[in-house]
Amino acid sequence: MVRRLPSLNGLRAFEAAGRHGSFTAAARELNVTQTAVSRLVRLLEDRLGFALFRRHASALELTAQGQALLLGLTDAFNSIGRLTESVAAMRAGPVLTVGVGPTLAVAWLIPRLANFYRSHPDIEVRVATGGATRAVRDDWTCTIRRDTNALPGHTAEHLFSSAVVPVCTPELASTLRSPDDLRNATLIVASNMPNEWPHWFAEAHLFSPLHPAGEVSFESNAMAMQAALDGVGVAIAQFPYVALAKRADIDGSPAS
Repeated sequence: MVRRLPSLNGLRAFEAAGRHGSFTAAARELNVTQTAVSRLVRLLEDRLGFALFRRHASALELTAQGQALLLGLTDAFNSIGRLTESVAAMRAGPVLTVGVGPTLAVAWLIPRLANFYRSHPDIEVRVATGGATRAVRDDWTCTIRRDTNALPGHTAEHLFSSAVVPVCTPELASTLRSPDDLRNATLIVASNMPNEWPHWFAEAHLFSPLHPAGEVSFESNAMAMQAALDGVGVAIAQFPYVALAKRADIDGSPAS
C-alpha cells in the first residue's frame, strides 16, 4: 500500500507552531527562520485544502481541523521519538527473550542475570510476562513454566525440581515449635495454587486443618511472598523461589 502523506517538514513545522502557538517559537525549536516555518505551514494548508490556523496580529489560533491534526501529530511524533530511543538502545548481538511468570522472574531468574551476563556479555536478555496461563508468543526465545510436557511445536527441557516449603518471618517462626503448629497459624494462600497447602500437610503426614486459625488469599505468588515477608502469616513457597533470598525459617520441607 502506497501512503500518500503530506510533507514531513510541513507537518513538523505545523506541530511545533501549534504546540507553541507561535511561528517564532517553532522556528527556535526547529532551528530555522520564522519565515521558513510560516511558508511550510502555508504549503501544508494548500496541500490539505483547509486552514490550520487563524492568523491574528499577535497570536495564532488553531482551527477545529488544526486542533484535531495537532493532537494526532504530537502523539505520533512522541511515539516515533520513543521508538527511536528504544531501537537505538538495542544491542547488535543475539537476543534471548524469556517468557516467565512474575514470581519466578523476581525470585529466581533476575538474581541470576548478573552471573549470566558475566559469562555471556554478548547476549541481551529480555524478560517478558509469561507463566502457565499465558500463551507462548512468537517473539519469545523460550518460556519457563511448571509443566512436564512439551508444548506443541516446542522442545521441553527439565530446568529444576522443586519442593514446597512453609516460609515466614523469623519472629513468627519462633512461635512455631513443630510442623503441627501450622494447623493453628494464619496460612497465606495463592489463589492460582490452591492445593499446595493440603498437599504439603498430606506429605508431612499431618491432618490438613479444615478450619485454619486464619487464612489470607492473594491472586499471585508474588503477593503471597510479600505478605509472608511482612509477617502476615505463613506462606507455602517453591524452594527455588526462596533459596537465594535471606529468607525466613523453614519448618520442614516435604517433597512436592
